[in-house]
Amino acid sequence: MCPKKKNSRPKLYPGDIIEFPRCKYFSHFGVYYGERDGVPYVAHLTCRDSETKILLFGRALNSSVKLEPLDVVGKKYKVNNYLDEKHPPRDFYSHIKSEIEEAMTKPITFDILFHNSEHQATLLRYGVKKSEQIEKVYSKIVPTWRQAFEKKMF
Repeated sequence: MCPKKKNSRPKLYPGDIIEFPRCKYFSHFGVYYGERDGVPYVAHLTCRDSETKILLFGRALNSSVKLEPLDVVGKKYKVNNYLDEKHPPRDFYSHIKSEIEEAMTKPITFDILFHNSEHQATLLRYGVKKSEQIEKVYSKIVPTWRQAFEKKMF
């Protein structure tokens, strides 16, 4: 009897959205860039090496898109091209690659609600900014706020 593989890694294709689970509610996202000298790379929005270390109101002004080895970004990951049914993925070589390289040259404001790593990844792959994890948070918070305002608690 053969032992089962514990950490089988999914086959990656340039332009795939990669999800790195961080905690129960949130994940970090990037776009698979391909290999350089046999090392797989991912492009992702991060403020890790920024001078702005503190997120103020969920924002970091000096964020950037970085190209880093996949294992530096995270050891656990999965391919999550969840919008393929609604939005056709754009071609990596004619669109995504050049947009990644351009984004790496300029500062980007990270905003947990409006421009997080998931927004950046879907923008690169589909040309559409979307964050399902933030939409899930909204779906929980908005009814609670609505009830509080209706009862004039604020």
